[in-house]
Amino acid sequence: MKGFAEHFVDDGKNFEVKDAALVIVDMLNDFCKEGGAMVLPEGLETIEPTQNLIMAFREKKLPIIYINDCHRSGKYDKEFEKRAPHCIEGTWGAQVIDELAPQKEDYQIPKRRFSGFYQTDLDLVLRELGRRSVVVTGVVTNICVRSTCHDAFFLGYQVIVPRDCVRATGPREQESTLWDIETHFGTVTESDQIIARL
Repeated sequence: MKGFAEHFVDDGKNFEVKDAALVIVDMLNDFCKEGGAMVLPEGLETIEPTQNLIMAFREKKLPIIYINDCHRSGKYDKEFEKRAPHCIEGTWGAQVIDELAPQKEDYQIPKRRFSGFYQTDLDLVLRELGRRSVVVTGVVTNICVRSTCHDAFFLGYQVIVPRDCVRATGPREQESTLWDIETHFGTVTESDQIIARL
């Protein structure tokens, strides 16, 4: 009997990016910078390759969308039953890090749950822009990036994740989540491979 992994049929080489949007998930001070509420220092390792992707998408005039965790100050939030308060609206912690600062032509979409699609207008924006593919980057791979990739797949988008532009809460979680994305939800590649296809 075949093992479950043997049913994997997509080698990840047949992705298209001409109709893509770059989706940058939660590259925020609270997650990436010293003094933040829930810092993942490894997130800083993604800055340079993400900058390169941003530059390439700008050159091709392809949309760049920032998905930003954002919670109300002093209000009940179900997420805070599982995680310490973070990314409170109007604070330094909820701002995109300076190294990846959005430009006026970019989109910024706030979210209150892990997925960038849940109860936001991300799907509407992508459809208005005529996008059929999403290149998903950011932190963390095994929580908000994964949730966003799942929902993108469920909604019919081609999902592309550059492994050098995402970081998880640990090496095991990084590899496991990327394997799950690659075998069930999309394509896992490198940022330079995406740039080469733009």
